[in-house]
Amino acid sequence: MSEKTYRIGITQGDTNGIGWEVILKTFADPRMTELCTPVLYGSPEAAAYYRKTIADLEEIAFHPVASAREARRGRINFVRCGAENLTVEPGRATAEAGRAAVDALRRATEELKAGELDALVTAPFDKESVQSDDFRFTGHTEFFGSELEGEPMMIMCSDVLRVGLVTKHIPLSEISRSITREKLLKDLDALHGSLVGDFGIVAPRIAVLALNPHAGDGGLLGAEEEQILRPAIVDAFGKGILAFGPFPADGFFASGAYTKYDGVLAMYHDQGLTPFKTLTPDGVNFTANLRAVRTSPDHGTAFDIAGQDKADPQSMRNAVYAAIDIVTRRRAWAAWSANPLQRAEREKSHRDMSVKDLPQTEKEE
Repeated sequence: MSEKTYRIGITQGDTNGIGWEVILKTFADPRMTELCTPVLYGSPEAAAYYRKTIADLEEIAFHPVASAREARRGRINFVRCGAENLTVEPGRATAEAGRAAVDALRRATEELKAGELDALVTAPFDKESVQSDDFRFTGHTEFFGSELEGEPMMIMCSDVLRVGLVTKHIPLSEISRSITREKLLKDLDALHGSLVGDFGIVAPRIAVLALNPHAGDGGLLGAEEEQILRPAIVDAFGKGILAFGPFPADGFFASGAYTKYDGVLAMYHDQGLTPFKTLTPDGVNFTANLRAVRTSPDHGTAFDIAGQDKADPQSMRNAVYAAIDIVTRRRAWAAWSANPLQRAEREKSHRDMSVKDLPQTEKEE
């Protein structure tokens, strides 16, 4: 085990979905507690319920803690959240399960903001069930945008593809008027910054997808490409961002052109997520451009298979791996890029001190 492991929070999500199944299957492997110090947030009763539904699952010992501050390395730490008499009904969307998901999410987010966690991984919740007078968000991304510093960007990522979204959880009828030259330039800058700082890619190449079929066909099928997208790409290039396009989305993915780029900027949710999930079914949803790191598996609650031991945990595992990797790269980049002149002076000072410590004969050589 490394000298220090990151504290990674994991929220239970909807207690009637597959959240607990993928969490339990992920941490049934003892190697996971060597990679990180997990802190689970949710209902122990719900966890116990689903543990009984999973075949060949070895006993998982939870370490109850009051907060992440008490988390111990090598243990699966557990912070109880919400009501104790929770009713678990696999496959059903209920207000009770929605409240349980929000209770766990809010508690974990408080500890993330307080610096008690290094990153947060969220299991999926049902967007309708979580709605209440004090929770009016269309998804996790929007919630974190209200809680953490920065403008959130939704990036779907895997080893072969990284797709950022200009618009997220809004109706199709609102997409066109939500895309402006200024917003595109801002999103290109955010995606570029994440590819460099979070993914460790030097001089990333970014492909911009067109909004209209055939990239507008010179204005015959829409004017957004000529009036908004191309000018924004030119602006980005002028700022040193290697942005290209706009490319018709169908041919871009069908031809394999996506393999030539480090990141893709899609105009709307399904334009980016449909090819991403087809090409990389075990990918990760990463909320970029915020002060803290949040990832999640790229699937939903899967009510149709909840409680049946059919849920595949690979995307949840990948979400944990991604959280660890992104925190590591982000901190390394921050250390490398902060105050470069001061860093150079410190390094020179260290070298000078090392030379002074050498024996006289070595100095002369």
